[in-house]
Amino acid sequence: MKPFADTLREIIAHDGPITVERYMSLCLRQYYATRDPLGRTGDFTTAPEISQMFGELIGLWLMEIWHAMGRPSPCRLVELGPGRGTLMADLLRATQVLPDFKAAATVHLVETSPALRQRQQAALAASGFSLHWHDRLVDVPSGPVLLVANEFLDALPVRQFLATELGWCERLVGLDGERLIFGLRPEPEQGLGNPLRMGDVLEWPAASIDVMGELARRLQQDGGAALILDYGYWGPAYGDTLQALKQHIFVDPLAEPGEADLTTHVDFHRLAQAAVAGGARAHGIATQGDFLKALGIEARATSLKARATPAQAADIDQALARLTERGPTGMGELFKVLAVTDKGIASIPALPALSISS
Repeated sequence: MKPFADTLREIIAHDGPITVERYMSLCLRQYYATRDPLGRTGDFTTAPEISQMFGELIGLWLMEIWHAMGRPSPCRLVELGPGRGTLMADLLRATQVLPDFKAAATVHLVETSPALRQRQQAALAASGFSLHWHDRLVDVPSGPVLLVANEFLDALPVRQFLATELGWCERLVGLDGERLIFGLRPEPEQGLGNPLRMGDVLEWPAASIDVMGELARRLQQDGGAALILDYGYWGPAYGDTLQALKQHIFVDPLAEPGEADLTTHVDFHRLAQAAVAGGARAHGIATQGDFLKALGIEARATSLKARATPAQAADIDQALARLTERGPTGMGELFKVLAVTDKGIASIPALPALSISS
């Protein structure tokens, strides 16, 4: 089989330089279709892989929302980008305390990777819940929905524009011989206004905005709530956040196309705007550390340590610190939490209502 990098070069040679958005889309499709990228032997580790406490607390949070919704049955329990199924397995285990929820909920995993679907099937086979897989959110059957997306939106492609004397010119990926390089479209993009500072980079997350708009319309129509956890910021802001991870080390995003995880930081302000424009209500925004502490992660850690060996207790303390760590690079601060609900849900645990215009 021809190496993906060669296929990519052929595409660029035939079509000309491609947008960063298309480059990310092509590379990520190849990347996720051919591997399990998680864990120590993979390229990155997510919060559910660090500790069971993460998924358990989210499961309990979802049950409270289900109560606020009037305990609908059936209820679609959805995860976007479920990874190995660890988060879903942990949150389903936490919901076992409420048999009525188990009777009402059907589990829907939106996943396109064959390799990861196999891992999810293995992780969830003994859960006792009705399990369904879909390629797209729109394929999930109608009905009230509870949705969680952890580190999903950061892997959706974005467009990038560079501030020049001509205006905002789109960043492209082209060829210099056999080497991939960044370049610019010579004509400025219309409708973005005039840049204030030369050299600024504007990222436009069209794919994420589309997902949030679709989700908001679904919540408005059928009722429910969605919990979004990801690393990012409250915009507007400028900067190049495109990054690539391979074996837990940052690498050149153009060096090994299809062989490294490509992500950008999530603009939560734009997501909230898209949710409100779609007819939903936004709640938040909180740091992951504050959110987990409000849900009782410290008490849960103490409970787990009471039945643990000294080595296990040390692991629990380490996991707690990693999930809630402050500082610009700490997961507890870098990762943010946004919830979106139908307008009938005025308040939710641990996240205040968010006043924002569409």
